[in-house]
Amino acid sequence: MIGYQTWHDGVRLKRGKGFVLPSNSIQQIQSAKCERKTMTKPLFLLHFPLFLFFFFSNLFPSFALYGPSSPVLQLNPSNFKSKVLNSNGVVLVEFFAPWCGHCQALTPIWEKAATVLKGVATVAALDADAHQSLAQEYGIKGFPTIKVFVPGKPPVDYQGARDVKPIADFAFQQVKALLKDRLNGKTTGGSNEKTETSASVELNSRNFDELVLKSKELWVVEFFAPWCGHCKKLAPEWKKAANNLKGKVKLGHVDCDAEKSLMSRFNVQGFPTILVFGADKDTPIPYEGARTALAIESFALEQLETNVAPPEVTELHSPDVLEEKCGSASICFVSFLPDILDSKAEGRNKYLQQLLSVAEKFKRSPYSYVWVAAGKQPDLEKHVGVGGYGYPALVALNLKKGVYAPLKSAFELDHIMEFVKEAGRGGKGNLPLQGTPTIVKTEPWDGKDGEIIEEDEFSLEELMGEEASSKDQI
Repeated sequence: MIGYQTWHDGVRLKRGKGFVLPSNSIQQIQSAKCERKTMTKPLFLLHFPLFLFFFFSNLFPSFALYGPSSPVLQLNPSNFKSKVLNSNGVVLVEFFAPWCGHCQALTPIWEKAATVLKGVATVAALDADAHQSLAQEYGIKGFPTIKVFVPGKPPVDYQGARDVKPIADFAFQQVKALLKDRLNGKTTGGSNEKTETSASVELNSRNFDELVLKSKELWVVEFFAPWCGHCKKLAPEWKKAANNLKGKVKLGHVDCDAEKSLMSRFNVQGFPTILVFGADKDTPIPYEGARTALAIESFALEQLETNVAPPEVTELHSPDVLEEKCGSASICFVSFLPDILDSKAEGRNKYLQQLLSVAEKFKRSPYSYVWVAAGKQPDLEKHVGVGGYGYPALVALNLKKGVYAPLKSAFELDHIMEFVKEAGRGGKGNLPLQGTPTIVKTEPWDGKDGEIIEEDEFSLEELMGEEASSKDQI
């Protein structure tokens, strides 16, 4: 909206750019500052000083009310999150417009309040004329508007007198209430909702490539701004979706106010923007569905279907394999296969094909599958008691919880399928692992049959002859 002025009852009122006064604001302004005047002089002469003021205010609409040396903290979209939303203390914020007469009258009072409350509460100000989008997110409709931000609570409006003592008294009441909550054991952190999200991972320029781009997992990432109203509306739905998808799909979030390089890198034009990083991490696809937990979950699971990596069964031949495959998996299924001399390559490949069929069946579940040849990892066998069941054997392993469960039925496809289902439901007869097993580095299987090592032949007579000769010497 183009800035303009209007006359009302002999008083010239200014409306700022993009600023609309509510219907009753004219009367409020008149009663507060603007009294009706009897016009005994020509209109132009009567209001010539006022005309000059508004003329130059239109030329320079964004002059600041608070200088660099002011005790009032000056806010903008870049520092609003860190200074206000993530603050651990009480913050009083004045939303002002530089051309507003009431704001100009409040300036010395607000600066004195900042000095009085120093070390007790933060007194800050935001130029709502320069940062209209941020002001609109908090429903600012008139100037000055004072909002008080307390950690863990929504902001409240200050409706008291615009003088130092009542402002300081109100701030002190908020501080006392905050201390009381903390003494009663209530947790109070910054009021930014994203920091309270547990399952959604906070991403930044330092960890994005490692966690997202180098990962084989499906990631759904929200690019947001802390002042964005749509982002705030999405926050509880995003949190719910992240918790419901935990262990299936990774959800993360990027604060674009703090991470402008990531915002530029992925060409984020508005907030919130949700991008899906699937199998092709270089070309993420945008999510354009409804911003509800249910819609996000459904979409993510559909993407999981198309982006899921092909199932694999990996040989456990080093500690790195155990860490990569079993360290973060919800359940790691470890198969102990017979020695290659017992099963030959054909028999081992049949076992591996069975396990691949199982992995394919449960490919949407956060499971991993590894195998090891009999006797190659003795400490692991000892920890899970495999020797008592012979080979082949199978155990469900959860390293994070330190428990395992053995397959006690036959090593056949139907039994293995049922065993995996049961393990996914929590399992039966889980046993404590008693520490992390030691994995030794071994040579991976080359896919061939085993070779029998031939030893030198000897005769029984020669052996007996040597024994007889030794007895004669004694």
